[in-house]
Amino acid sequence: MRNIVLARIDDRLIHGQVVTSWVKQTNANRIIIVDDPLTKDIFIQRLLKAAAPSGISVSILTTEDAVKFLKEDPSAGENIIILVKVPEAIEALIDGGVVLDKVILGGMGAKEGRSRFNKNVSASSNEVECIKRILEKGVSMYYQMVPNEKAVDVKKII
Repeated sequence: MRNIVLARIDDRLIHGQVVTSWVKQTNANRIIIVDDPLTKDIFIQRLLKAAAPSGISVSILTTEDAVKFLKEDPSAGENIIILVKVPEAIEALIDGGVVLDKVILGGMGAKEGRSRFNKNVSASSNEVECIKRILEKGVSMYYQMVPNEKAVDVKKII
């Protein structure tokens, strides 16, 4: 299994201070975005790669390819941040055999079908059920926008 230093749900993916803060906090040198539709959108891929901090490798993979990649033997010195937009992508990685001890829940914006349940988190009933299944699989999940902010156990806010 590759060295995963952070798994994060944040529908903005790579953005400003948050990713920069998490990259520094985790000493990450690679970001893996797991999002099937994005693998077909070359324009957004270019934007995301341009938004990454200097020296950080970015790969945008399908769920299937991410599972295969993350289950490979680690490369020396590689520290990976996994970014996904929705909890279903995390659940698919776990169900595919990727071991995640903890997931950080960042922003999930308001949109049709979602209700707000925390400051920057809105989720549909299906997404809430997915988060509950992830927790039931023994994976800890915390709401935390930036590393220096106190982490809040998602079990307490869901």
